[in-house]
Amino acid sequence: MATQDRLRPLVDATGPGPGPDEVRRIAGLDVAYAEDSDRLAAAVVVLDAGTLDVVERSVVLGEAQFPYVPGLFAFRELPSLLAALDGLETPPDLLVCDGQGLAHPRRFGLACHIGVHTGIPSIGIGKTAFVGTWDPPGPERGAASDLVLDGDVVGRVLRTQRDVKPVFVSVGHGLDLDTACRHALALTPRYRLPETTRAADSACRAALKARAASGTPG
Repeated sequence: MATQDRLRPLVDATGPGPGPDEVRRIAGLDVAYAEDSDRLAAAVVVLDAGTLDVVERSVVLGEAQFPYVPGLFAFRELPSLLAALDGLETPPDLLVCDGQGLAHPRRFGLACHIGVHTGIPSIGIGKTAFVGTWDPPGPERGAASDLVLDGDVVGRVLRTQRDVKPVFVSVGHGLDLDTACRHALALTPRYRLPETTRAADSACRAALKARAASGTPG
């Protein structure tokens, strides 16, 4: 899409950007949808970077105004996520998206969109790869291999827990890939997925469940 092509040159993927020792507040971003519906809940949950305790939550209920099109998911979710970010009283130092950054067909996934739009350093940590080829990393925590698209490294396949499926880390904006992976490991002390993603996913689903129980439309 032309918008992605126009904005892609604005991405800073050289960093080094803020490392784990320089970040005080980290926000996880996620969107969940009601079953068989365009109704959604967009959540931004801010964690203390040292303790990984939740500092603040902001959840927006709404309805997607853009159709589901592979590769254009950001246009479906970005407005609600930005509204949730606007609802925060605690400004985050880093944004962590449940999705992709440069590891995207147009090298401009959701993490790039939201990083460029807000100016806040951002990374994508996906459960699965959207594009590219890779070799399986070793079984130990911290093992990694390059995610390659058209001969370019667009992300890293990172093992966050021993003998557990890896995650797919890519730069969104404002830092380099090595720093993004350091954050990914710092956010996964016990589980495969980062605590930011787990907290944001829980907030989304709780909001959808509460809306369904109340019978509130829209």
